[in-house]
Amino acid sequence: MTESRCGLLCGGCTYREQTGCPGCTVMDKPFWGDSCPVKSCCESKGFGHCGQCSDFPCPLLHSFAYDEKQGDNGRRIEQCKKWAAE
Repeated sequence: MTESRCGLLCGGCTYREQTGCPGCTVMDKPFWGDSCPVKSCCESKGFGHCGQCSDFPCPLLHSFAYDEKQGDNGRRIEQCKKWAAE
C-alpha cells in the first residue's frame, strides 16, 4: 500500500501520532507547512507516488532523500521502486 508520495513509510513516522497526520496521500495540506513540493509534483502529474513518474528519481526527490537533516539516505527512493514494481 502506498503510504506517501515520496516513498516515506508513514507507519514508522514519529510525527504521525504527535500531529494526527493521516499521510500526504489523503491530506490537502501537510502539517509542517503550506505545501510539499514532492506531493504537489506527483499530484499535478496524476501519480500516486514518485515511482510512477518517467523522471524518477528526479533531482527534487533526490534532494529530499539525501537532505542532511530530514533525509533517509535514499530509503524512500528504494521504497518508490518497490511500489512501482507491485
